[in-house]
Amino acid sequence: MDKQTLIDHLNQDLANELSAIIQYITYAAKASGPYRPQLTQFFLAEVADEQLHAQYLANKIVALGGEPTTTPAPVPAASSNREMLEKILAAENDAVTGYTQRAQEAEAFGDKGLAVQLEDMVRDESGHSEETARILKDWPL
Repeated sequence: MDKQTLIDHLNQDLANELSAIIQYITYAAKASGPYRPQLTQFFLAEVADEQLHAQYLANKIVALGGEPTTTPAPVPAASSNREMLEKILAAENDAVTGYTQRAQEAEAFGDKGLAVQLEDMVRDESGHSEETARILKDWPL
């Protein structure tokens, strides 16, 4: 694993975190119906974790000599509460997969601190995924 490839991959992760922040804020605004207060609170509560992840990634990219992206990945459109939750679940599952891979890359690069932090981020994203899946479990179609 060379440094530039690692920086490029971390920038992809950063773009995804920036997208997640926008996604959660937008979905909080769009939530509707009888569960709007709970969904709004759930979505907004996730923003802080995603923001911490984005800040860590930006700092690490700079420490490695790279330039952090300021362009988020595309935010998936969703028109219903269920669709928003499904899009969140997919994004969180993708984050788990991505950070698992990135932790392996950090190990190969020889940056143990980065690998440990990425594994912590896997734990965070796994928790978000599990909570979203539990909300969706009995959600009406």
